[in-house]
Amino acid sequence: MFPVFQPESPEAQAIYDLFLLVLAISAVIFIIVAGLIAVAIWRGRSRATMPKQDFGSEKREIYWMVGPILVVFWITAISAKLILTVNAFPKFHPQGLDSSEVEADLTVTGHQWWWEVEHNDSGIIEANEIYIPTGKKLRVKLQSADVIHCFWVPQLARKMDVIPGRENYIWLEATKPGTYQGRCAEYCGNQHAWMGFKVYALEPEEFTKWEAGEKVAPGTSTESDAVKGEKLFFAHTCSNCHTVEGTVAQATIGPNLTRIASRKEIGAGVLKNSTENLTLWLKNPQAIKPGCKMPDFKLTEDEASQIAAYLESLD
Repeated sequence: MFPVFQPESPEAQAIYDLFLLVLAISAVIFIIVAGLIAVAIWRGRSRATMPKQDFGSEKREIYWMVGPILVVFWITAISAKLILTVNAFPKFHPQGLDSSEVEADLTVTGHQWWWEVEHNDSGIIEANEIYIPTGKKLRVKLQSADVIHCFWVPQLARKMDVIPGRENYIWLEATKPGTYQGRCAEYCGNQHAWMGFKVYALEPEEFTKWEAGEKVAPGTSTESDAVKGEKLFFAHTCSNCHTVEGTVAQATIGPNLTRIASRKEIGAGVLKNSTENLTLWLKNPQAIKPGCKMPDFKLTEDEASQIAAYLESLD
């Protein structure tokens, strides 16, 4: 079944219920109109002459005008109620506070073509993976570093545009543990199709354990290839774009690599995360994801393998 038909949050369930209700209303209207057309065709199919002309009735015209208007107002009302209910900006703000003064739980920034995720209370920064505790309603601030994107997790939340120079807000909540696929739903360039992300909903105790582990800086590997790879990482100016906590690499142009080894995918979903796939990516990222912002450094097989070994040690 499509994810949009498997809601796993109160917000997604409300959207799903509204969809079914509007679908039912539309189906009834379709059946009535199609039925009247079928009756007209049946009754007039064998007549060789023009049927008797009916110049109308004011009463019937009023019925046919008022009826659709009431249906439209009804659908508008139930849709508006849902929008107000799921709106994270500004209905649920504490009284007396402006929207901009209320801190979000997460800040998600759209880049061409990946997502930066910051947990505002802990300072943990991830890429293309959002870890949340189940049963907790999180307020997410959405912003863009370049062009218009659209944040969408079909099973958990509605779509929300991510616009340069503007902050939008959305609620994110999961009722049960699981992995939920997210996508950019607004065409944003030639790798729009590979701008995916995952939401990992954990039980509160498991989330607390994950959060504690993320706060610990990764250790330094003494393995030969990893040591060589660390030197190559800085020699090839990777630190000009990426952050690795505990080192001089503190740039924010590309994804934070502090715990890249713990991530399940690389390239915003284009490859599973493994030493072999990291090596393929490092050798020529443009061959894997054409147009991505990372250039081809023309690394040799050994250099790519050594840098991959270093990145795989960052866990």
